[in-house]
Amino acid sequence: MRLIFLLSVIYFSSCAKENTAEESNKLTQTITYNDIDVDVVIDMPAINEVDVLLVFHGTVLYDSNLMTAANTTLDKFKGILDRNDMMIVSVAYPQENVLLGDSIIQCEAALLWLKNNASQELGININKIFLAGHSQGGYMVTRLNTMHQTNGVIANAPGPLNLIYRCQLEENGQIHPSTFCTNLRNLYGTTSNNPNAYFQRSLLNFTNDFMSDILFVQGLDDSPIQMYLWPTFKQDVISCSTCQNREFIEIPNGGHVSLFESLIAKTEFNNFINSH
Repeated sequence: MRLIFLLSVIYFSSCAKENTAEESNKLTQTITYNDIDVDVVIDMPAINEVDVLLVFHGTVLYDSNLMTAANTTLDKFKGILDRNDMMIVSVAYPQENVLLGDSIIQCEAALLWLKNNASQELGININKIFLAGHSQGGYMVTRLNTMHQTNGVIANAPGPLNLIYRCQLEENGQIHPSTFCTNLRNLYGTTSNNPNAYFQRSLLNFTNDFMSDILFVQGLDDSPIQMYLWPTFKQDVISCSTCQNREFIEIPNGGHVSLFESLIAKTEFNNFINSH
C-alpha cells in the first residue's frame, strides 16, 4: 500500500495529451443488463480498440438533472485525463425516491454491460476498464470494488462515510436536512432507534475485500462532516487485510473537487491509470 501525504508542494507541470485518437463521438443511450436499465453517456474515440474509464457523478436531487450531471462528470474527467485514446462512459444512476446505496444495482449493471456486452453492441474491442467517481460517485465505485474486479478504481471525496453521524446531526437540528437522511428516517426511524440500518449503507461498511487497486483523493478543506470522519475511514482502509493496494492522495487546502483542481491530484490520477 502506498500512502502519499502532501504537506506543502509547489508544482509546475506541462503535459500534452497523447494524439493517438484525433476525434471522438459522443452519444447517449439506455443500456440493459440482466433486465436492469440505466442511461449512459459515451465518449468514444475513433479507434477500434480502447481502454475504458467508467465514471459516476455525485449527488443529484432530481432525476430530471441526471443527464446534465452525467455529461458534466464525463467532461470533468475527460478534462483531467492525459490520454485521448480512452473511451469514457458516464453513468446516470437514479437518486430521486431511491434510498441511498440502492442505485448500486444500476451502477453494477453498467459495469457488467461494459464487461460483457459493450464490445459487441458498440462494435469495438475493450481492453482495460477503470472506475472513477466523485462524491457519491466515489461511494459507488468503492462499493463496486468489493463486488467486481477491474484494472483500477479512483474515488474522489467519497461519501457519505457514516450515515449515523450525518443523519443524527440532522435529527438534532445542527445541519440542514438532506433528502437521503429524510428517506432513511421515513423507512427506518431515527438513528438511535435503528443505527444498524444507517451503518449498513455507510461507506464505512465497505472498507474490506477490495478486489482491485484503488486510489482515494481527498481535499483536506472539505466539509466539516467529511473531515471529521475521514481519518476513521482512512484507517479502516489501511487496516484492511483482504484488499488489493490502496493509495491516498491528500490535498492541503483542497476542497470537495480537489481531483479536478489540484495539479498534484491530476498527475497522480493519470499516473495511477498509466501504471495499471
